[in-house]
Amino acid sequence: MNKQTSIFGMLCFGISLIGFAQQQQNDSLKIQQLDEVVVADSKFKLKREHSGKVITKITQQDLQQAQGKTIAQIINETAGIEINGTKSNAAQNLSYFVRGGRNRQVLILIDGIAVTDASQIANDYDLRLLDASQVEYIEVLKGASSTLYGSGAATAVINIKLKEASKNKIKANFISILGTNQSQNEDNYTIETFKNSVSVNGTLNKVNYLASFGHQFSDGLSAVSAGSEADAFNSINGNLKLGYNFSEAFKTTVYGSFDKIKADFDDGFLFIDADNRLTTDQYRIGLAQEYNYKNGSITLNTAYNNVERDIVSSFPSQFKSKGFVADLFNRYNFNDKFYTVFGLNVQENDMESFSIPFGETVLMQSINPDTATFTIIDPYANVVYVSDFGLNINAGIRLNNHSEYGSHLVYSINPSFKKDVNFGYIKTLVSYSTAYITPSLFQLFEPTYGNLDLQPEENTTFEVGAELGIKDKATFNLVYFNRKETNFIDFIDLGGFVFQYNNVDESFTASGIEFTGDYKFSNNLKLSANATYTKVEDDLKLRIPELKINAKLDYHLNEATFMSLSYQFNDDRKDTFFNSTTFESEAVTLKSYGLLDFYISHKIIKNKMTLFANVTNILNEDYQELFGYTTKGRNVTIGFNLSL
Repeated sequence: MNKQTSIFGMLCFGISLIGFAQQQQNDSLKIQQLDEVVVADSKFKLKREHSGKVITKITQQDLQQAQGKTIAQIINETAGIEINGTKSNAAQNLSYFVRGGRNRQVLILIDGIAVTDASQIANDYDLRLLDASQVEYIEVLKGASSTLYGSGAATAVINIKLKEASKNKIKANFISILGTNQSQNEDNYTIETFKNSVSVNGTLNKVNYLASFGHQFSDGLSAVSAGSEADAFNSINGNLKLGYNFSEAFKTTVYGSFDKIKADFDDGFLFIDADNRLTTDQYRIGLAQEYNYKNGSITLNTAYNNVERDIVSSFPSQFKSKGFVADLFNRYNFNDKFYTVFGLNVQENDMESFSIPFGETVLMQSINPDTATFTIIDPYANVVYVSDFGLNINAGIRLNNHSEYGSHLVYSINPSFKKDVNFGYIKTLVSYSTAYITPSLFQLFEPTYGNLDLQPEENTTFEVGAELGIKDKATFNLVYFNRKETNFIDFIDLGGFVFQYNNVDESFTASGIEFTGDYKFSNNLKLSANATYTKVEDDLKLRIPELKINAKLDYHLNEATFMSLSYQFNDDRKDTFFNSTTFESEAVTLKSYGLLDFYISHKIIKNKMTLFANVTNILNEDYQELFGYTTKGRNVTIGFNLSL
């Protein structure tokens, strides 16, 4: 009997055992089921049943039942998502693989505003900067969504909503977590991970406020598997929000945040210990204003983002980026049938970099922020039609205007049909949408490799699927997707040891099937599972599992105690590494693996204090997430959450 069969048997046994136990007690725990509301696919609060998009919502309850995990680890359990680096050293860079795409094709929003690091080649955002305790909920919208959200929304939009102030005059929350941080070859269970956060918030008449602070330190694990020295990870997060309700119709919020990480890392070419360190500082300030009128509202979201990265290694460098975003949009509801959004999105980014030129010994400016800058001005429109007979249509259009390459049009059409039946409902959906990815500032303005003639990458996505809902019992969702990339920006060898970023004529295709299911055995017991099959061309296969499965069994023992057993399977993956002997890049296959985790929480003071514990990789599976890098073995985390 192999390990996968054994694990499946354990899950089945767990279901049977818990099912027997819960039959011996009255279903004292009553869970109120509400119609789930989603925002990401239309910028309206609409019932999920009226959405034709593939959306996963990670609620506050879900986050509470995953305390101790990072935002990236929680999202990594979502169908169609693979975040590489979440099972390695905490300092490991994160790679986002969705539907055969890469980091540049995933857009992350915080409170509805796009967040990026304009100095990155992929123009992406580092989820390690965010503290999970500050988050209220997360929406993951898959498929091309550039019509609403612009550049980078090609394979997924991850909409992260931060917590709001309590309606009480004052409320405080404290979270403290201790945990081990060891590989499969260690079994001393030394405490090496510390996480602490505090939040104070409330409402005084028309003023609401929220202040939070978080800190994490993790040590004890080497970045490379051949290393003997531990590589530490240290992060701090600060967040401040102040809101004022001028009237029932008009409210405004100002906010500021500071995030800092220090991440030690090793030599990734020779796979040996090295005294390397990445330090990232991020500062964000913003203003959110909303005016409500009959059947509609006007919203203005503005944000300024400053990111500084300092890399200490054999090839030291520094990067600085500044970004400004303004999103103005009007929402209007015509008789609860037509929902329209008309908006204007403006972005301005610049970057600066420093490196040591050949023959020099000190850092010198290599990219000038006065020239390395671009502006984007995008008008957009979106309409949702909700009929009385089950037909729903979501359609949008956006005109991208870029200061370097000119204009580019994207659009989407997404009809769906919901039919109520005696046991629940059946919903079918079809979607065809386009997306664009602007060339990054580095790709445009890097003195040696940059190319000012670059055009945006283009993505088109076709989706067809169905959803089956069984009243108060189950939901099953199956979606087929087909995505095509054109105008891909690649690093091209022009000959004579000359390299440059260029758009290539070749197109790339990724397709697959995503399944999601939830089944309630009772008010106390629920099974959730998702599976993703991804077929990609050889050029896109790097670190993408062909098959990925997540399964989770939730059980409420009573009103105070919750426990869950979760399992994740990742198929074989292709990886590459630099062979320092042959001076060539070589391909390698990373074997499949499965991880079993257990979580338990118990409220000792109702609605006041919760104790929780995690055991991850229970079977101490030995596997590789990245070739040559350390992965986590069996680890234990304990903590408490106190609300006053």
